[in-house]
Amino acid sequence: MEKMKIKLHDMLLSLSSTVDIITPEFGNHHQQVARLAYRLAEQMELPLQTKHIVFIAGMLHDIGALSHEDRVIPAGKTQMPGNCHAFRGAQLLEGYPLLTPVARAVRYHHVPWENGEGKWFRGERVPMESQLLHMAERVSMRITGPDDVLMQGKTIVEGAQKVGERRYMPELIDALTEIGKKEYVWFELINDGLFNNTDDISINGMRYLGLEEVVDLSKIFARVIDFQNHFTVAHSVTVAAVAEKLGELGGFPEDECKMLRIAGYLHDLGKLAVKGSILLKPGKLTSQEYDAVKSHAYYTYRLLSGISGLETITKWAAFHHENLNGTGYPFHLEASGVPLGARIMAVADVFVALTEDRSYRKGMGKRQVIEVLRSMEKNGELDREIVSCLVVNWDFFKEICRESQKSALEEYRQFFDAGAGM
Repeated sequence: MEKMKIKLHDMLLSLSSTVDIITPEFGNHHQQVARLAYRLAEQMELPLQTKHIVFIAGMLHDIGALSHEDRVIPAGKTQMPGNCHAFRGAQLLEGYPLLTPVARAVRYHHVPWENGEGKWFRGERVPMESQLLHMAERVSMRITGPDDVLMQGKTIVEGAQKVGERRYMPELIDALTEIGKKEYVWFELINDGLFNNTDDISINGMRYLGLEEVVDLSKIFARVIDFQNHFTVAHSVTVAAVAEKLGELGGFPEDECKMLRIAGYLHDLGKLAVKGSILLKPGKLTSQEYDAVKSHAYYTYRLLSGISGLETITKWAAFHHENLNGTGYPFHLEASGVPLGARIMAVADVFVALTEDRSYRKGMGKRQVIEVLRSMEKNGELDREIVSCLVVNWDFFKEICRESQKSALEEYRQFFDAGAGM
């Protein structure tokens, strides 16, 4: 198999789009902030590395916000909110070495300048990248739509000049004043299509990712997915671990086993497009609510399909609800169209979901789970050999679940502790 080579930019763009799905009314907020942060850094003639940091930080700055309430900060509020999503976002990112400088910028992006007092926060030095990100986000939040964007831009710049150093570094006010005179800056902020053509924003220096790096970065996706719901804190990471071991027992090469782990991390990415009230409903879903849940596999496919080089993993992840008899969703593929990796993902997902506690039921015991798996196999929904492999090795896979869940619960605790008391 050819060595995996994925653009870091493509992965980050997918991740930022994922976070924006949580609050679709904000549109392409992360992309706007990333582009504007880059333009401000460009105007200030900052080093290319700094431009890359603020660009990536812009795309990921609200990754710690797991709800609408987390992302909306009341107008005029200058203090860091309790359980701050900025601190939680940094907690997610700093575990990935490539994103450590980005994590620091994200951590303090809600700290205003306060006439120079914003250089520090609770005894910690606030990096200039955070101040730059702070301005870019505030500007983005004041753009109300494409109509009269140039007039909006003029008003936004005047507003920044008026609040002055109470909120922004003086150098940033100067930079915004200068780029605000350039019509193209405002036009590109409201044009989604233009953003995807980023050759003009010197991100060509951004690196490609190898397989191990994609594994690590995909785990960040998994945390964003799973931490939405306390019933699924460990779901994606557990599915990933089970799928990887099923691949090993099935004779998959080492690299393909790691690809199964990535697919497991990403398989429920589209659930961020489904309302939390539906996912957490304690009773039976209505047909309309079930239709909303079924959309998640399609959104997983759409969010991942823009990542060149990830095509095989995208199918394995997005096809995990396709039944071999053609009755699955969202594509109604039949057996010939469902690759082995997706079949493994389907069995792993059903096994983990049945054994987990959910809002509407307690996790099932061994006999019940095996009955369901065997029934689905007989109905032509799941692959017989994969089901048999799991059943024969039941104790082995249950231990994998226990270890994954224990680790995920600790990460979940650390995530929510990260912003406590801010």
